[in-house]
This record gives sequence, C-alpha cells and structure tokens, in this order.
Amino acid sequence: MIRIVVVDDQVMVREGFGALLDKQPDMSVVGSAGDGLDAVAVCRRVEPDVVLMDIRLPIMDGLQATRQLLADQVSPKVLVLTTFDLDEYVYDALRAGASGFLLKDARADELTNAVRVVAQGHSLLAPQVTGRLIERFVEQNPPRPRELAGLTPRETEVLGHIARGLSNAEIAGALSIAEETVKTHVGRILTKLRLRDRVQAVVLAYETGLVRGAR
Repeated sequence: MIRIVVVDDQVMVREGFGALLDKQPDMSVVGSAGDGLDAVAVCRRVEPDVVLMDIRLPIMDGLQATRQLLADQVSPKVLVLTTFDLDEYVYDALRAGASGFLLKDARADELTNAVRVVAQGHSLLAPQVTGRLIERFVEQNPPRPRELAGLTPRETEVLGHIARGLSNAEIAGALSIAEETVKTHVGRILTKLRLRDRVQAVVLAYETGLVRGAR
C-alpha cells in the first residue's frame, strides 16, 4: 500500500486529489496540509511514501518544505505539483531532490501512474519538458563540464542517456551491454557526483552542458 500525503493550499484541489488517490486499491491517503510548515509536520508524523507537493504555498513554500523533508534520515518521495511546466520553483525542487513534477491539469490516470512510478523509486521526467524547463533556468550560466571530469567515458555516455530519459533497459540496448552493467554505471555516477538520484543526475547533465534541451 502506497501511503500518500497531499499538500496544496486550495481545499478543492487537495480534497479532489485525495479522493481520487484513496480510491485506488494500492493507495492510501494518510494526511494532507495546506501550507509548507504543516506539510513538514504532517509528513514527519505519518511518514508517507509519497508527497504530492504544491510549490506555491503560504507560510513556508513547497521548495523549503521539500528541502526539509529530503534532509531527514527517512524521507518520502516528493512529486511536485505545478500549474505550468516553466516554473523556476520546480527547477529548484528538482535540484533539491524531488522525484519529478506533474502539471495540475494532468489526467487522473497520469496522476495515479505518477504516484506509482515515484513510489517504486523511479523518476518522473518527460525528457522534452524537462529539458526545456532546465535549459530555461541554466541558459544564463556557462556550462560546467569540469564537474564531470571524474567520470569515465562510458559513465559520461550513460549519464547522457539518463538525461535523455532512457531507462536502464533502453540504455543497455543502445550501448549493447547488460542491464546489470548499466545499473553499476548508474550507481557509480551517483556516488562520484554525490547525487541523490537520477533526477539530480538529469539536472546536472543539463547544467554541465552534456546535453541540451528541446526549445
């Protein structure tokens, strides 16, 4: 059972998402909050698997709440909710370690699928949207390729494929190597670059200029 906390300052949105998710046979909404401060308190009390986190919240915004939750020893997966995909707060949340983002006008099946994806430890990033989002907020800064200097050529190649949205199986097929070998490369990449997960790897790949997004 996936335990969920829904965070949004709009009561109708909060209750609507909560009712939808609670009807799923593999999900249980164990809490909700209307501001970031309350969200942190609720999550620390009920310890959910996934938090649907609105970014624009009163008292404490969703970005600050995300950072606080992900700094905890036992932390949930955070799925950022936003009204539009080119939101600077979403970019910052992904850098902070959120597992992905979802537009509030997403279909019901997209929402339930997103929760399942991040609950399983995967990231939810649409490559084209993510590339445009990240590039929008890094274009004013020069690339930082030196940050990737510690990677081997193969690890750099794998990182590029991760940033383009490929799964481990797809990367294995593209490089003609075993999927288990890809998993090893991914683990080494995250360790060497001191990254939390694949989402942060995607962000760094764009920030260093390894890949470019679609405009």
